[in-house]
Amino acid sequence: MELEALEDSELYSEELGIDLAGTEDGELFEWFLASTLYGARISEEIARNTYRTFESYDLLDPEAILDAGLDYLIDPIMREGGYVRYDNQRSTQVVRDCETLLDEYDGRLNRLHETADDSDDLEGRVDAFYGVGPVTTNIFLRELRPFWEKSDPDPLPVVYEEAERVGVDLDRYDRKSLTFARVEAGLIRAHHE
Repeated sequence: MELEALEDSELYSEELGIDLAGTEDGELFEWFLASTLYGARISEEIARNTYRTFESYDLLDPEAILDAGLDYLIDPIMREGGYVRYDNQRSTQVVRDCETLLDEYDGRLNRLHETADDSDDLEGRVDAFYGVGPVTTNIFLRELRPFWEKSDPDPLPVVYEEAERVGVDLDRYDRKSLTFARVEAGLIRAHHE
């Protein structure tokens, strides 16, 4: 893969039409929702399709999701998105995470960022959401690195492995730059091919 192509890679958020640059709470929630789907042990295609299903049913904020309820998330949302084995588990996670976001951060992910002491605390706060682990935390925060001051997760091991495989020196980039985020997204996609 050519370096120029990697540096121009589309972010996963951009592929979904989510604009993180303005750090607006609505867009941040959409990316958080998408990140929880991408962080599951399913294909990127199913995660993308499921996000699109949430979008088509206008379920892109925590209140709307809670109003829809768990059963509605299971069927039709998860089913139409392509979940067949973990639809109940993932739906429960989405509901509980919406509740936590509303209860602890007034429904605002920017508040989560503001209350974090530093990058480690931010990662811990994201990781503390129900069903969110290190991979989902990384997915969510890596594309926010250029936009949120405290967002600076270490790249996943697969990023380093793929960079070595294709001969890309990650140290040549500022980790907080948009270019680094694009390279990272490109390397992850290349790994999945």
